[in-house]
Order: sequence, then structure tokens, then C-alpha cells
Amino acid sequence: MGLNCGIVGLPNVGKSTLFKALTAAPAEAANYPFCTIEPNVGIVNVSDTRLDKITEFIKPQKTIPTIVEFVDIAGLVKGASKGEGLGNQFLGHIRQVNAIIHVVRCFDDENVVHVHGTIDPVDDITTINYELALADLEVVEKKLLGIPKVLKGQNKEAQKLAKIQQPILESLKTKLEEGIRAENAGLSEEDAIAIKDLNLITMKPVLYLCNVDEDSATEGNDYTQKVKDYAKSEGSEALIICGKLESEIALLETEEEKQEFLEAIGVEKSGLETLTKTAYDMLGLRTYFTAGEKEVRAWTFKAGSKAPQAAGVIHTDFERGFIKAEIYHCDDLFGLGSEQKVKEAGKLRIEGKEYEVKDGDIIHFRFNV
Repeated sequence: MGLNCGIVGLPNVGKSTLFKALTAAPAEAANYPFCTIEPNVGIVNVSDTRLDKITEFIKPQKTIPTIVEFVDIAGLVKGASKGEGLGNQFLGHIRQVNAIIHVVRCFDDENVVHVHGTIDPVDDITTINYELALADLEVVEKKLLGIPKVLKGQNKEAQKLAKIQQPILESLKTKLEEGIRAENAGLSEEDAIAIKDLNLITMKPVLYLCNVDEDSATEGNDYTQKVKDYAKSEGSEALIICGKLESEIALLETEEEKQEFLEAIGVEKSGLETLTKTAYDMLGLRTYFTAGEKEVRAWTFKAGSKAPQAAGVIHTDFERGFIKAEIYHCDDLFGLGSEQKVKEAGKLRIEGKEYEVKDGDIIHFRFNV
């Protein structure tokens, strides 16, 4: 599994500029609404110093990092759920991602028009969230309309599910009508699982990304504080990023040059690194490694996964035919200096189906199908 994020926001908040900087992939950016018509997709290697360090001890023919996919969705406006602007064709793209990166304009620039004519981050957020809630409302209402037919049908399993879903959807319908995100509608874990097949946009975790000018890149400003307060009120997170600086970093060719640039502006990590780590934590994602002469590779898995489920990330056959796993932690490799010394120290273990994989584990799976 990989990390898949949809970048959303109003027109002219800097989404496409940030997308280009984060992914170094071409995306049209212009000073007018709706310049992004088809969603741009960028695949980015996830920086992980542990992966680089493993290759120092186990010399592979190739190194494969895990990836994150960013999808740049066209700017939404009031009425998008009803077809205003470029309409709800773009809301379909948002349904396919794991998480939403909501870019919010937190800078003043008279040369860049604002679709509402004034800078108000909270109002901008409310506009987008309301449109996403209305889009989900349409899905919920359609599902509710079909339930009576299912209840009269002959499929007992479908009837059972419909009876469970009906009260959940009726309660959710009221919340969505008020513009409340499904994620914040008070659903229990069981309720969320029961309606998972609807793939609601507002059930996806959201990270607010405050796009600021260069002067606010490290400390933020009054706008970013308002966004942080809003995010906290709904249990979300907010990050500060400067699209202009990220664009300059993206033009640098080597990691050394990028690090020197970051140090010069007083920032420890690039926006991409911070964004990726935050998104991973938000989704409960972790990384394990496979290592050998042919390749050293990073794999993304869900925290709490047992060994067979983690093996399934590589291939379903690995999960289906799982026998056992040879495991040691990357810290043991770093401390002892070689896989042989890890074995001699008794740090390499044989684990079965109930082992809960840890972040940083180096694993060799044994399976048979």
C-alpha cells in the first residue's frame, strides 16, 4: 500500500504551485480560476534515512523507497457540488484518495486575485468543507432512497446490512445538511465500517496546509493561527508551508544544496518531508524493509498489522501462503554492523502469524502457495 493524497482548495490558493514544488512534476499554474482541468498526479519517493543507512551495510544492486502519490484537484468554489465552476466531476477524483490535503491561502498579494475578493482562511475552509459535505449528502440520500427496495428483496445479507445502515445514514444526513464533516458526525467505529462502501469524502482525514509568504515561513502569521485553531476544533492538524520557497528548493539538483538552502532559511526539513511524515502519522502508516543483495526496499503498512497482513503488502500470495518471518530491527543492524553479527547476537528472530510488525523491522518472509 502507498500513501495517496488529494490536494484541494479554492482557486488561486497556490495548490498547483505547491504540487509542482512537492512532486517536481509539471502542473499548469496561472492567475485565474480553473486553470487545472484534469487532475495532475505526481509520484514522489519518500525520504527515509534508515533506508539509506541500510544500504551502507547491505550492498544492494538497487534501492527502492516507498512512495506517496499526490493528486492535484481543480479549485472548488461555492456550488461545486451542484455543478458550479467545473462542478462535481472533480469530487469523484477526491473519493479515490486516502487523505485530503486542504491548501489554505494565508498570504497577502494584490497581484494574485482571490475568488471571494478578500483573504479569510476560515471562510475559505468552510466553503470547501460545505461543498464536500453536500457532495456526500447526495450520496447518502441516494443510498437511503434505495434501502426500502433492498428490504423488500430476497437477499438476506443485503437486508441485514441495510437495516444496520439506515439509522446511521439518517443521522448522518442531518449532520451533512448542516455542513458537518462525516468524520466529525459522532459515528462509532462500527458505524463507520458499516457505511465504508459509500467512500464518503468527508470521512477521509484532512490536513490543512497553510500556504504563506517567505516572511511567515518559519513562524506563521495571524492567518495561520486561525487555521490552526480551526483545525484543532475539529480534531485535524495544520502545517505551514511556503510554496515559493518549496519551488526554489525543487530547482536545486543535489541533496547537499537543498540542505544548505534549508539551513540558510532556518528550516530543518523541506515541506515535502514534513508533509509526508505528518500524513503517515495521521493515517497510522509505518514502514518495514526487505533487504538483500538484489534490492533493499521500503514497504508501507498499517500500524498494528500482524506479519501475514504486512506480507500481503508485497503480494497477496505472501499473505495467503504465509509460514513465518525472519525479523530483526534496523537499529540492531546499525549498532552491530552486519546481518551476520545480528544473527550471532541472537537478534534475528523467527516470528509467526501473531507477530505485530514494528516500524523499522527488516523482514524476510517465508511462504508457500
